[in-house]
Amino acid sequence: MPHNFPGECWAITDHAAGNQRQALALAEQMGMPVRHLVLSPRAPWSWFSPRLALGGRLALPPAQRATFAAPWPRLAVGCGRSAALLTRLLRALTEGYCHTVQILDPRTEPTYWDTVIAPRHDGLTGANVLNPLGSLNPVDDAWLADGRDASPALEYLPRPRVGVLLGGPRAGMRMDADYAQQLIDSLLARRQREGGSLLVLASRRTPAAVAEVMRTALHGIPGLLWIGPDDGNNPYPGVLGWADRLVVTPDSVNMLSEACAVGCPVHTLVAGTLPAKLARFHASLRQAGLLHDLDASAPAQQMPLRETAMMATAVRHRMLASPL
Repeated sequence: MPHNFPGECWAITDHAAGNQRQALALAEQMGMPVRHLVLSPRAPWSWFSPRLALGGRLALPPAQRATFAAPWPRLAVGCGRSAALLTRLLRALTEGYCHTVQILDPRTEPTYWDTVIAPRHDGLTGANVLNPLGSLNPVDDAWLADGRDASPALEYLPRPRVGVLLGGPRAGMRMDADYAQQLIDSLLARRQREGGSLLVLASRRTPAAVAEVMRTALHGIPGLLWIGPDDGNNPYPGVLGWADRLVVTPDSVNMLSEACAVGCPVHTLVAGTLPAKLARFHASLRQAGLLHDLDASAPAQQMPLRETAMMATAVRHRMLASPL
């Protein structure tokens, strides 16, 4: 049985949904009461986070300072650059009582934390650095079952049910109406050959022009299109739970990691050249047999990429090995 440590686990993040998802996914695996702190260091600390640690808790606005206070947690899990300053501070404030975990490359020496979890494509190494292939997430069999229970109507859509996850543009990558048209044309051509349904989900970063292309092209096609809250509750867990195949735009490490955690084939359409770090991530997924070109064939099932529980086990071992 996993060791349950006394005390709290703090999950520390900014407002970014991707950072919150990773920190909470790991924290909830640790078997400890979890407290989520959403904190934002002020200038000048925010400009240089996490390198500027002078001043300690003064980095936070007074209202947040009252939250970031004793009694201190036994474990703190941070994700993102703002959180990295606070997990770094906790190690000193608690005189080593709090085991500090920082997710993603903190862009400074990893020795400021007890454990750093940085994906392989970041290229960060060190004695206290753990290197998963993808990003941490909550997707496992229980999470997928909950998703199916929350969206039972999706079971009755024609198979194969193809989930389509849309991200957005990022530096060096376009995601525009032309890309969306190329993507949907390929999806509809394959559907004409195989039948089935298309379950298309946008994200906060999906441009309106991309959403409009999808809305026009999917008229009369079995499935669903979710653009935002105006379309009801986000059926994302249900789509992952019921999908026979997933198609993910190439821009998001988080979305690709979560898709690869399902255990069904995952495809992507790359238009142009990927940024170097993202290209390394794609290459690792392809080498592991987890990611395929949009029109490529793939086995009906694949070994799911589930690294969060493994990272939690590694953190527990490191906590047991570190003296208080």
